[in-house]
Amino acid sequence: MMRNLDEMIDEALDAEERDLLRQIGDEPSFFHQALGLFTGRTGWVSVLLLVVQGIAFICGVWAGWQFFATDDVLTALRWGLPSVVLLLMSLTIKMAMWPTFEANRLMRQLKRIELQIAREGRK
Repeated sequence: MMRNLDEMIDEALDAEERDLLRQIGDEPSFFHQALGLFTGRTGWVSVLLLVVQGIAFICGVWAGWQFFATDDVLTALRWGLPSVVLLLMSLTIKMAMWPTFEANRLMRQLKRIELQIAREGRK
């Protein structure tokens, strides 16, 4: 379905417009999009979130290790609860970055549409 729509759009464009859209390129790979989170005006926030997420994950794994290494129930609770909280916090921070990832993808598509509308307006 999407491929047919792309072909119909490509047929409707003249050669100059096709060349311009090809210069924009196809949708970047997942890893290229993920690295795009660390650029722009809010890139520093993503870097900070990634650092905090990494620290929380490492501390959560370490506390989980301590949880499984203890024999006393009270000590196990003292290690187990922080481990669960830190690991869930790590997951939450990681998932908080996903809307930015999707917003960047949406903005890229809107730029393509904007370009096509601008080209159509000049005809």
